[in-house]
Amino acid sequence: MSASRESSGLEGDRLGIWGSVATLLERLPSALDAQLQRDSGLTHFEHGVLYALDDAADRTLRMSVLAGYASSTLSRLSRAVGRLEAQGWVQRRPDPTDGRFTLANLTGAGHDKVVQSTPAHHALVEKIVFDSLTSAQARQLGAISRRISGAIDEAPPWRSRSSD
Repeated sequence: MSASRESSGLEGDRLGIWGSVATLLERLPSALDAQLQRDSGLTHFEHGVLYALDDAADRTLRMSVLAGYASSTLSRLSRAVGRLEAQGWVQRRPDPTDGRFTLANLTGAGHDKVVQSTPAHHALVEKIVFDSLTSAQARQLGAISRRISGAIDEAPPWRSRSSD
């Protein structure tokens, strides 16, 4: 066995489990992006931004909060919001309570885009995630995902206001 394989620390079941997780991490984003691009002309990231804004009070969030929800840098988010602004789906403006912050606001056309793009996206998620699991496995997947996400970053993940 080579020195690099001996020092890897992952063997047997753990290596097999990690291989499955790594494969999922590669395949899932590609599948989600492909469906959204084909049906709506959006990336999964862009759809997530629109969806989070649509769910927010007054359909408005600070860009810094939105970046946290999207696990994104402000720079990446700003480029994506720029593309969404060009389509007329989002508007940016200074936060009137603190001008150091910028607000992103979903427009009426942006809301319409979310309404149009979400059903097919959710149908794909149902098919490739939830139809593949029992109810107990789906709950376990949620718990496992939250634990791993928390180990990476303690910031709370985005949660729909309707899931509270």
